[in-house]
Parts: sequence; C-alpha cells; structure tokens
Amino acid sequence: MSRAGTLGLDFGTSNSAIAFVGPDGKARPVPLEGGEPMLPTAVFFNAEERSIHFGREAIALYLTGVDGRLMRSLKSLLGSSLLEEQTRVPEGMVNFKDVIARFLREMRTRACSRLGHDVRRVVLGRPVHFVDDDPRRDRRAQQALTEAASAAGFEEISLELEPIAAAFDYERRVHRETVVLIVDIGGGTSDFTIVRLGPARARHRERGDDVLATTGVHIGGTDYDRKLSLARVMPLLGLRHTGPTGREVPSGVFFDLATWHLINWLYTPKALRQAQDLRVDYGDPSLHDRLMKVLGDRLGHRIASEVEQAKIRTSMSAAGTAIDLSCIEASLAPALSAEASAADLAELLQSVVDCGHECVRRAGLSPSQLDGLYLTGGSSALRPFQQLLRREFPESELIVGDLFGGVASGLAYAGSLR
Repeated sequence: MSRAGTLGLDFGTSNSAIAFVGPDGKARPVPLEGGEPMLPTAVFFNAEERSIHFGREAIALYLTGVDGRLMRSLKSLLGSSLLEEQTRVPEGMVNFKDVIARFLREMRTRACSRLGHDVRRVVLGRPVHFVDDDPRRDRRAQQALTEAASAAGFEEISLELEPIAAAFDYERRVHRETVVLIVDIGGGTSDFTIVRLGPARARHRERGDDVLATTGVHIGGTDYDRKLSLARVMPLLGLRHTGPTGREVPSGVFFDLATWHLINWLYTPKALRQAQDLRVDYGDPSLHDRLMKVLGDRLGHRIASEVEQAKIRTSMSAAGTAIDLSCIEASLAPALSAEASAADLAELLQSVVDCGHECVRRAGLSPSQLDGLYLTGGSSALRPFQQLLRREFPESELIVGDLFGGVASGLAYAGSLR
C-alpha cells in the first residue's frame, strides 16, 4: 500500500481535524465521522460492551446513560502532572498519554481509510504555549504529544505552530503582499501571530523571516465554559452558599465540577465521601441534595455540555437562552442573557485581546499598520470577543476564516513543502 503524502493533524482541546493536499495542490479536510471533517476530541470506554468509542458517538453514548468512562479535553493534560498518571477504565488501568495515543491512532486510521492509502507522515499543530511561563513543562508537553503520535503509528513527525498553520491556509486566498494578525482561539489556548503573506512568499520553503512575532495564552473555550458554569450553575449546587457557621461551603468540588478534564475524578469513592461530608456546611440541605445527585448520577459532563451549548446560543443571538438542568431537577433552567454572558466572560476575553496587543508590540508595529485580523478556531466566533476586537483594533478588517478546518489545512500545506 502506498504511503505517499503528509497528513496535517490539528489535535484540539474540543475538536480535532485532519487535512491532506491532493494532486491539484489544494488542501482539503478529510471526513472523520460520517461526512463531518471535525471530530470532537472525546473518548468513551464502554463498560457494558467493553468497547472504545470516539467523537460524537462517544459523547452520545455517555449522554444516553450507557455505563462507562468519558474523557474530554485531552489536550489540556499535555504539560500537566496528570499525564503519566494511571486512571481506571472498564478494561483496567491506563495512563492518559496512552488515551491520547489511542485517539490519534483512530484519527489516522479513519483518515487513511478515507484516502485509500496508508500515510505515516504527519505535521502536528501545537499552540504557542502548552503551558504559560514554564519552558520546561512546555517542552515536556511537546515531547509527550510527539510520543503519542509515534505510538499512534506515525513514523515521520514534525510540528508547526497552530496560528502559523492558519496563516498558511489563509495565504492561499491572498492576492497581494499583506501583514496580518492571525487570531487562533481554540478550546484550550489563544494564539497570535503576525506574519507577512503573499503569493510569492507562499512558494518559499523557509518562512522564518516572514513571522514577525508570536504570543499565546492558556485561555480558550473550555475556560469560558468553566467561568459560565461557576457563575450560573454551581451556585445552584452550593457554591458561595453560607452555612450554619457563617462560613461558605468549601469551593474545591465546584471548581473541579466546572472543569471538563477533572470531572471524572469526582466520581471516585473517596471524592463522593468528601462531598457527602460537606452536608454539615450547608444551611440549605436541598442545595447539597442537588450536588449529590449530580455526583451520584454522574451528570457532570452533561451539565458542562449544556453550559457550552448555552454559551454558543447566546453568541449567535441577542435574545438570550436558558441552561437546561432538568437532569438535576425538573424545571431547573437558569437564564443566561447575552449581556450576562458577556459580563461573565469580560475579564477572560480582555486577557486574550491583551495577548494580541502584545503580539503587535513585539512585532514593532502599531495596530494601524495591520492589513487585517484573520480569525480561526471555534471560540473566535464568540460575539463578545469579536465586538471587543473591533473596539480595540478599529482600523483593521476582521476576516473570519475556516474556524474549524483552517489549521489542519495549513498544517497539510506545511507538510507538502517539507
């Protein structure tokens, strides 16, 4: 079987994608789940059938109540002390790096099946920083991703910064030389690159001189979900609730419950006992009853999903929405207006935009010297984020690119030149 070509693989916190450059020189997404090019970064270990499922199927099985273990936000574990730890799944104990390798292997297998030939070369995307302000942990995270890709069956592995890959994809649609700020807002990180692009430059193998500056911050879509959950959902379970002694209920359980990759840890016998012991700290036992129902029925990921969907709805419409928590209690549906969502996220969004300003400063430019801001990554679609960008970069055109497939296509283009 032929092994020609290189896959561009965007391993994302929330969603992942693969692209491949065809004989005509154009990168195209490779469908990974039915006709969908985007595969949710999710793995479900099915306890009933002793099987492993990925993507939308994994999430659907979990949400329909099939017994098992769901893992999401796997990319967030890179650079974390949890990466090498063992965790229990129905088939036994596995470490998280092995779970990442299984997910990447499944992506490679599906892509090769679609393409009709085996591909062992890959260009992997990586954020500007896996870990903020810790170069040692950042190097360790990159090494772990490379090792997982090797375990997944890739033999020639190279890496490219995700915002630079997005720039390579956008460059195919540029007809003159231009200086652009690439804004790549994903599920776990926000990355910025200022780069010179143009038809003549696109033919160059080495592009280091065209990259004027890069910056990144470890804030993304899952952080927005977490903030909204803490503000709108967790108080209904006891967060900031004052008990009979006049002190607030200890908050650790709520922060973990609002964090995608930590939710499963709350279902262990030890964690359940600790949560049960919190009852004496509650002045209103009904709030504790809700908390224990969430943990006992393993509703954490369902709640996180409802918060995420409500965030998306408020970003698409100014009409507002509600967060459906009927899985906890009938008719429990806290309101979430577009204004409230924007207010809850304001501090995080400002930190992200400040990182963009720092990228401009490092490039030795002023915002007025930019030809445009090119947006990619699903979280860049948030209405309050785009509104903030327009206020702080008023002279620059806002260009919305391929939010979910642009990085993978750019990685494939990078691979075609190597």
